[in-house]
Amino acid sequence: MGAVESTEGEREPLLVPSQPATNTQPGLSRVYGRRWFVLTMFSLLGFMQGLVWNTWGPIQISAKHVFEFSSTDIAVLVMWGPVGYLPWLLFMWLMDKKGLRASLLLSAFFMVLGAALRSVPLKDLYYRRWMIHGGQLLNGLAGPTIMSAGPLLSTTWFAPDQRATATAIASLIGYLGSACAFLIGPLAVPAPNGTVGSTVYWNQNHIRDRIQFVLYAEVGMIAALFVAVLFYFPSRPPVPPSVAAASQRLSYRSSICRLLSNMRFLMVALAYSVPTGVIAGWAGVLDMILTPAKVSQVDAGWIGFWSIVGGCVFGVAMARFADYIRGMLKLILVLMFAGASLAATWFTLTCLTRLTHLPSTTATLYTSCILVGIFINSSVPIFLELFIETVYPVPEGITCGVVTFLSNLFTGLLLFCLTFYFTGFTAKKTKIFPQPKQTGTYGIDMDLNLAQRDIVPMSFSF
Repeated sequence: MGAVESTEGEREPLLVPSQPATNTQPGLSRVYGRRWFVLTMFSLLGFMQGLVWNTWGPIQISAKHVFEFSSTDIAVLVMWGPVGYLPWLLFMWLMDKKGLRASLLLSAFFMVLGAALRSVPLKDLYYRRWMIHGGQLLNGLAGPTIMSAGPLLSTTWFAPDQRATATAIASLIGYLGSACAFLIGPLAVPAPNGTVGSTVYWNQNHIRDRIQFVLYAEVGMIAALFVAVLFYFPSRPPVPPSVAAASQRLSYRSSICRLLSNMRFLMVALAYSVPTGVIAGWAGVLDMILTPAKVSQVDAGWIGFWSIVGGCVFGVAMARFADYIRGMLKLILVLMFAGASLAATWFTLTCLTRLTHLPSTTATLYTSCILVGIFINSSVPIFLELFIETVYPVPEGITCGVVTFLSNLFTGLLLFCLTFYFTGFTAKKTKIFPQPKQTGTYGIDMDLNLAQRDIVPMSFSF
């Protein structure tokens, strides 16, 4: 019998694999060089959002003298960040349905509008304070996207072996902006020189001009970033970088229901949100906390700066380490929290020096505060990667939106309690220790209690 050529159908395999081996087909995934530009634009917006949020805490003494803020006002200005997170469900829906570009453009618009509102040079201090509060609230409305979209961006644009590093950069750059506020504020805005006898020597107009210069610079940088994002910021690349980025995810409603019914996720979210929320609110009023320990505005700024910068650097290093060792996330977090607990206990005992008789020096305050910031802030990208692995295939933006909302909830609760604490303590102290107003060199009345005596120390532990 002669040989007959087989047909195309006869050459088909009898057993077809249930899932095609997509990892063997290089044409289905690709990484683009433009991913670094996208990450840079997103990170710079996060940097400016954190910088604007932490504007007033590091210069609270100067702001009190110029704008007649009280300690309660400073705490409320910081609290507008967590309050702006209340419509987080709307931003998560927009991110899930319309993509990252639409959500980021809306957030950047709120940032521009808020920064512009703060910089309007009104002479009436009553309306000027309301404008500043409104600007801080608008900046807080950018928080849901800026703080939650980092893991979504890293999964959408980066290969699996770069994802944790990209998540660390995108999520920690906002903390770096807060850290730079500790540095820029006290260095750019001079603090009152203190008192000599009953006379206060300081130039109010000069301090006001320096604050106005900082506000103008911030609105200019945010406007430039908004224009750049408006011209080019794609939601996703033409070809996904991995199989996971191209896989089908749950719908918005199904994702929310699954997250709220997953007890393992809720337990890990609680472990993340309590310490990170407390440390965020604590850092926002760090200058007021350290004032009773006779720490100057500049020194408090340096403490806050190095605590957050150390956390950012250490967090990126640990995320890079986690890119290669994926099974040790829990152990890394346990070690970080153990170090944070020891450092927080050290700081608490140092503040209670009258009871513990431990030495309270500048070195101990610097070291304990910086260690707390390093251990807590560096855990953020590790936690976010753990969340994504725990609840897959829930979209990354929705997952991180839930946990960052919980973190901001605890930040808001802390600052809300502090506003009533400062108000009650100031009222009680004014009744017991009334102080006459003193007239400064430039003929300006000021209450010496306002700058030095209405602040109380605060300690915490994990």
